[in-house]
Amino acid sequence: MDKTDQRLLELMRQNSRASFVELGAKLGLSEAAVRRRVGNLEKAGIIKRFTVDVEASQIASALTLVGVSPGSPTPEVANSIRKLPNVRKVLEITGQYDIAIMIEGYNMGEVNSTIDQIRKMSGVSSTNTMVILREVD
Repeated sequence: MDKTDQRLLELMRQNSRASFVELGAKLGLSEAAVRRRVGNLEKAGIIKRFTVDVEASQIASALTLVGVSPGSPTPEVANSIRKLPNVRKVLEITGQYDIAIMIEGYNMGEVNSTIDQIRKMSGVSSTNTMVILREVD
């Protein structure tokens, strides 16, 4: 990944709806060159998905810490959690807990349902959930 790719990613983070033509104009590249670069970034796994970022005040969110049972493979538990609805991010961590999860839903009922599913999963020994009150920009 070169400096042009890094700048392209930054522009896409700022406005994910910008067209390849708009991005090309800002980068001094053609639409085809931008399209090719984005395709290459996807193939390399640098761009994993395109998403919509909803205003934080319009969603319910929580950070859940998960303890994994001794003998259960943490990566397998983490991969199972990642497949659940409303799970936005899964991180393997060090410390008292093994996994940290960002959960988002349109209401606390959706968030709570996801937490209940996590608690019932094989390999999960404990959870600790913190509801997010607001995001500071």
